[in-house]
Amino acid sequence: MSLKKLLCLLPLLLAPGLALAHPGHGDNGLVAGISHPIGGLDHLLAMVAVGLWAAQQQSAARWALPCTFVGTMLMGGLLGFSGLELPAMESGIAASVLALGLAVALAVRPPVSLAVLATALFALFHGVAHGLEIPEMTSPWAYAFGFVAATAALHAAGFFVVRVLPQAAALLVRLAGAASALTGAWLLAG
Repeated sequence: MSLKKLLCLLPLLLAPGLALAHPGHGDNGLVAGISHPIGGLDHLLAMVAVGLWAAQQQSAARWALPCTFVGTMLMGGLLGFSGLELPAMESGIAASVLALGLAVALAVRPPVSLAVLATALFALFHGVAHGLEIPEMTSPWAYAFGFVAATAALHAAGFFVVRVLPQAAALLVRLAGAASALTGAWLLAG
């Protein structure tokens, strides 16, 4: 199968997951965990942006950013599950969409330590938000597995797009980052 056909099929593969994001689907845990990052625009954009941004980096940052996000998000999920709420959590999530989109749009390459710190901060907000939903689930561990797996898959999708597309498509990736940043600004204003 050619890359062009594969990219054309990608939206069709993700479409059923969007339908599961509506209330009443997946309260068994796993399906809800998978659908949350895919069905929420703020989460979807931030998760893909981490993969896009990681692919724009060099050496250790390529794997450090997605691993940091997933690990910190899981720790945040445990904090949320225990009842911790972060102040301005929704604003923090919206700010992550804005900042990660800008990082992709501008192809920013900060020192790895700074990129990891920013990624961890954003992941904490997303993780706590996921964790606050866990108590309602009949299977909290399945939910956690679902949101971690979906997050990793979205990171991989963003990374894959940047690494597989020809260099000439770099402008499209940066435009996608700008669109994500604009959406983050809109979410912050709303």
